[in-house]
Amino acid sequence: MNPLLVDAIAAAGAVLTPFCWLPQVVKIVRERDTRAISFPANLACAVGVGCWLVYGAALPDWLLIGSSAVTLAFMLVILGLKLRHG
Repeated sequence: MNPLLVDAIAAAGAVLTPFCWLPQVVKIVRERDTRAISFPANLACAVGVGCWLVYGAALPDWLLIGSSAVTLAFMLVILGLKLRHG
């Protein structure tokens, strides 16, 4: 496969993965309603993303590090708001 195509796919994934959580964060911040959010599922996702962050740091793969760091930040906001608002 063409290396430029591989890099473009990786970059698209690195942008789309963290920012798919942004609408959820905005909705929770605006509405202060987290009843429909599963804490265990989001915690498991955050732990998984944390593992990807460590893996990316071990390589070092800056696309993976950046994507994982932003995703983890969004996930931690969601978890924190879930703890705060129930």
